Amino acid sequence: MSRTEEKLKALGVVLPTPAAPVANYLGYVVSGSLVVVSGQLPFGADGKIAPQHAGKIGDDVSPEAAREAARICVVNVLAQAKAALGDLDRIARCVRLGGFMNAAPGFSALPPVMNGASDFIVEILGEAGRHARSTIGVAELPLDAAVEVEALFEIAS
Repeated sequence: MSRTEEKLKALGVVLPTPAAPVANYLGYVVSGSLVVVSGQLPFGADGKIAPQHAGKIGDDVSPEAAREAARICVVNVLAQAKAALGDLDRIARCVRLGGFMNAAPGFSALPPVMNGASDFIVEILGEAGRHARSTIGVAELPLDAAVEVEALFEIAS
């Protein structure tokens, strides 16, 4: 088991089978020294989005539940990265995270929600997890998810 997976295990996190794409795209692409992971939804261990992680943040979904959903999205990002690389210890650094928030009109407290993703990737990867990011409020997300997170990783040579 890789050091990264040992950290996950110590936190009680088991990587799921990566979600299959729901349209004409790939879950990840490896190009040169980079792996790009497509946006991941907060699917739980049962493969479903929990009711508290579906709907609009600031209306149906509390900011705290949305922050938890962002963390779950990163678990799913890491599952895709493992499928791409075979070993999460091959990640040299998280270059970028992109977060999409299904925000109710007028809800603008998006950065603290995205911190659920950012804080978790740093907790798992340490200094190599510190990244650039975008956090964007949107009108809708697939399957009415509250949050979607995508990632760009550098692969160790």
